[in-house]
Amino acid sequence: MFRTALRNVLAHKARLLMTVLAVMLGVAFVSGTLVFTSTLSDALKNSAQKGYDHVDVVIQPHKSDKTSGNPGAAALLDQRLLDQAARVPGAASATGTVSGFTAIADKDGKLIGGGFSTRGGNYFPGQDGKDARYPLRDGVAPHGTGQLALDAHTADRAGYKVGDTVRISVDGPVREVKLTGVFTTDDGAVAAGGSLALFDTASAQKLFAAPGEFSEIDVRAAPGTSQDALKAAVDKVLPKDGAEATTGKQLADEQATSIARSMDSMTTALLAFAGIALFVGIFIIANTFTMLVAQRTKELALMRAVGASRRQVTRSVLAEAFFVGAIAAVAGLAVGIGIGAGMRTLMNATGAKIPDGPLVVSPTTVLVSLGVGIVVTVLAAWLPGRRAARIPPVAAMSSVHATTTTKSLVVRNTIGAVFAGAGIAAVLVATGMADGKATMALGAALLVIGVFILTPLLSRPLIALAAPVLRAFGISGTLARQNAVRNPRRTAATASALMIGLTLITGLTVIAGSMQKSIDKMATSALKADYVVSMASMTPLSPEVAKTLSGLPEVTASSPLSYSPSRIGTDQQSLTGVNGKDIGKLTQLDFSQGSLTGLGGDKAVVDETTAKEKGWRTGSTFPVTFQDGKQGKLTVSGVYTGNQMFSGIIVDNAALAPHQKTSFDNQVLVKTADGATDATKDALAKALGKNPAIAIQDKKDVSDGLAQMFSTLLNMLYGLLAMAVIVAVLGVVNTLAMSVFERSQEIGMLRAIGLDRRGIKRMVRLESLVISLFGGVLGIGLGVFFGWAAGELVSGSLATYELVLPWGRMGLFLALAAVVGVLAALWPARRAARLNVLASIKAE
Repeated sequence: MFRTALRNVLAHKARLLMTVLAVMLGVAFVSGTLVFTSTLSDALKNSAQKGYDHVDVVIQPHKSDKTSGNPGAAALLDQRLLDQAARVPGAASATGTVSGFTAIADKDGKLIGGGFSTRGGNYFPGQDGKDARYPLRDGVAPHGTGQLALDAHTADRAGYKVGDTVRISVDGPVREVKLTGVFTTDDGAVAAGGSLALFDTASAQKLFAAPGEFSEIDVRAAPGTSQDALKAAVDKVLPKDGAEATTGKQLADEQATSIARSMDSMTTALLAFAGIALFVGIFIIANTFTMLVAQRTKELALMRAVGASRRQVTRSVLAEAFFVGAIAAVAGLAVGIGIGAGMRTLMNATGAKIPDGPLVVSPTTVLVSLGVGIVVTVLAAWLPGRRAARIPPVAAMSSVHATTTTKSLVVRNTIGAVFAGAGIAAVLVATGMADGKATMALGAALLVIGVFILTPLLSRPLIALAAPVLRAFGISGTLARQNAVRNPRRTAATASALMIGLTLITGLTVIAGSMQKSIDKMATSALKADYVVSMASMTPLSPEVAKTLSGLPEVTASSPLSYSPSRIGTDQQSLTGVNGKDIGKLTQLDFSQGSLTGLGGDKAVVDETTAKEKGWRTGSTFPVTFQDGKQGKLTVSGVYTGNQMFSGIIVDNAALAPHQKTSFDNQVLVKTADGATDATKDALAKALGKNPAIAIQDKKDVSDGLAQMFSTLLNMLYGLLAMAVIVAVLGVVNTLAMSVFERSQEIGMLRAIGLDRRGIKRMVRLESLVISLFGGVLGIGLGVFFGWAAGELVSGSLATYELVLPWGRMGLFLALAAVVGVLAALWPARRAARLNVLASIKAE
């Protein structure tokens, strides 16, 4: 039986090619994902560990709630602690570090680096006058507020040389400083395309912390002192509850774990799409083996007649599947390794730099890829093999094929109806739940399974709708319709592969379009301001920006928005500070009680959710603990409906300023006399020094920025789902090719009675088109339903959500299904038309 299985694989190489390709693509996606994420994770881990090469013990502010920016937060690390750390037994040196966002403009005024990875820090010279962390390649170390040093990668990219003037921004205003040095670094963020600017320690403290304070102290061990011994010595000099010490190895391990955890989500997402491609491939595999077994019915019956058992027949089919799966898995693994290497090169080419490192192909990747390919193929072939073994030998040798009984159809349709009904019910229930994601996912899975089971039943009436159109193509059209419904199960399996891909694509498109519409409504309804000014990196903004804007003749009203941590009773609560006098001219909030009028002093307005939780209404007073730990009382002067832009407790900035250690804003809302025009925007940008770090956005810019995020994500998902569509195309090609082989005698008869080659080609193409459009209609219908259901789930937290049906894109998807049908039929149609008439008629 083993030799027979091997012979059958070698005898039907062409028939199995599409199955091999389908499995290979799915396995390639899996292995490529694992190789890429392993390579990226390994490179980031090595880069992170290099950052701790010169560190044995790190002292940081305590990570408890008390010191995390909440009320009563403790100060950062001071010079006294730095000096003590340097003198502990076993310490060779101690370095105080401070860092923060630093935007660097190139010579054209554009921002260098990737937003959050544009950082600044301090150059901390040791006894030799050098900082071991940052070896200088050119020039000298920075000294004084008007000097800085740049990492070599950034300097070379921007064309800066020692002595050049560099425009930078830390918190809003533009500063011009002199470049005194260029250094090299192993910093992973820099290797990934970011930028790093260094100032002398005093200047960095003024920019990022406060004079005499550090965000971290790095202690180097003397020769012969272990990290654990040094940590024990450092612990003795730490202030109680103010700071904590960690070994460099522990921090490196924590960072490696954090990187691995962050990579898990990416790996899971990519593997999910690989799973979709493999799931679609299951239909192709099952279809292929069903047809192969049907074509060898007499052969298998003869084997049964000469003594082969049912189990042996099933095993022979599974052995074939094993060989096919093994070949596909090995090929997929090889292609996947190439994909992994290509993805790294592509990311580097698009500017998303990845630290250097070897291509990682772990044993797990090899085992998983081979296992997935073989297991999926064998499982998909099990049912056709089992069916083949159950056909009585006499009936099979007499060509009396086991037709589908009425009972089996009733059972199938009943099971399908139960699954589909349960799925619809679960989805509908989930739309009314506060957190119905899991229920909706379960319902979606049940519904897709139910529709797949019911697809043979649905195929006849839906394909019958195309009869009037097909009749226009004469006998070819009529035969195409009859062929499409001749074997409903095969048609269903072929169409279902395409259905799954289009279901996901349509659902994602509906959700993305509806979210964009809701964001547009939110930006329009919640804001009266013409512009929102913020840092491009969303880091804190200097109060000087709001002061500059408020003094411009074009500006009629402005308000900085600042967020300050506080405590209401035992609950942490962020307070939003605004300009109470102008905020009513800049926002459009719906109030159920009170208003923004008179917001100032100890007055506050709260959103309905907070008011309901606390039992507040207009006139209620409540105690508050401010950021500096001092206590006060606020009075509710209004209750409004919260949205994505405004929620929580809003107070006048004057009430927050006395309690803020460092004054900064998050955004500035601006209303101008002439509204949002290009000339006004240019005037604002000019007043702020054409700062590359500051974003000046009108309502359309805010909406377009979010739309760009959705579009980028959607295009990425389209690219990933394209794999499933490609596999579905292979399924249509495979089904038609096998179907043409099965109908060789019939096609020969048609040619003999006068149907020319062109008519044969047209018949096969129309059959493919009908099957593809059938799958497309089901997929788009399910996608719209899932898109609506997901939107109902989202609408609970997004009041402006509105369902948008992208009719244009759905028409495009249906056209895509038609194109798939036409392209998939090219080779089978050509093959059918070239069959020898006499040889075909004599074929069994």
